[in-house]
Amino acid sequence: MSWGPENLPYGVFSRQEGQTPRVGVRYGDHVLDLAEALHDEVFATGSLNAFMSRGPAAWRATRTLIQNKLSTDRAVTEGHLVPLDQVTLHLPFEVADYVDFYCSLEHASNLGRMFRPDGEPLMPNWRHLPVGYHGRAGTVVPSGTPIVRPVGQRGAGVFGPSAKLDIEAELGFVVGVPTALGERAGRFEDHVFGVTLVNDWSARDIQAWEYVPLGPFLGKSFATSVSPWVTPLAALSEARVEGRSQDPEPPAYLSRQDPWGLDVRLEVAVNGEVVSRPPYRDMYWTPDQMLAHMTVNGASLRTGDLYASGTVSGAEQTERGSLIELSWNGTEPFKLPDGSTRSFLEDGDVVTITATAPGPGGAVISLGEVSGRIEPAR
Repeated sequence: MSWGPENLPYGVFSRQEGQTPRVGVRYGDHVLDLAEALHDEVFATGSLNAFMSRGPAAWRATRTLIQNKLSTDRAVTEGHLVPLDQVTLHLPFEVADYVDFYCSLEHASNLGRMFRPDGEPLMPNWRHLPVGYHGRAGTVVPSGTPIVRPVGQRGAGVFGPSAKLDIEAELGFVVGVPTALGERAGRFEDHVFGVTLVNDWSARDIQAWEYVPLGPFLGKSFATSVSPWVTPLAALSEARVEGRSQDPEPPAYLSRQDPWGLDVRLEVAVNGEVVSRPPYRDMYWTPDQMLAHMTVNGASLRTGDLYASGTVSGAEQTERGSLIELSWNGTEPFKLPDGSTRSFLEDGDVVTITATAPGPGGAVISLGEVSGRIEPAR
């Protein structure tokens, strides 16, 4: 998998304890310190936000400058390439707002079949708009952060640790260019800086009890993990595909102006063993449509906004991006290679989500990983 000049994801790192975090790009098994290599203090702020706010022209020019320096000024950049094993990676951007969508036809249909076996799998609005909810920005955490099992109400008079702790393998989109209140977003690529991997941890029993009539709340808000790397849209030019056909045709504001389906293949591992390979390219709603819907009412964008796709699931059982689907809500526990079985997560389990996408010349772009270990309830 490539971490070469065709990739160059952005992250935030520090070289030793106590050092102020700074922005870099991953290059092979190193991080290029951009503040030093490019002599630009915007990369010494400890967050991607200031750079992302500069907009697409600056993003393109900076990417070209980095690529040129790596290919022609290696004597200069060598001194600013820091081995990965000598750095600590941090949350790559300050999260302004967090919105999670529900854009997989297969995932939505699977859950509908589980919980409404005698009715239509999809709710009447599902094919007309990208369904979503507004999450909690303050509990978005970087990969590697331990996940404490949440407690809450699981039914009338029932309170305690979640017994149905789950994952959601997702692709997230990071906003760089804001909008004013009352203003709709423009073209997707004029606002969105890049993509990152997301695991929207979910307490299914808490969620099931609370979500009617207003939707997800405490069953979701305890933690959402993101990768330490944000892959710029420019690195995914070879991964762009036409979005899935839609019936009925969506309203005009949701019409696709450009192909922003993405041929990204996710991989979900529990305790180091792969249990699923969800295909993002099969998602029903594409990220440009999510952005359009999120702002059509005049809701403003802010630099650092994160919105995610919802669980990525495909048509095959081995392509389901959540444990509730893999175990069919616990009725069909699945086996791990060590012989143990799972319906939902146990304390001590480690979940790691990785992803790849096609790059130029047959290269395979890595989107990094997002990982978390379950700790007992407190």
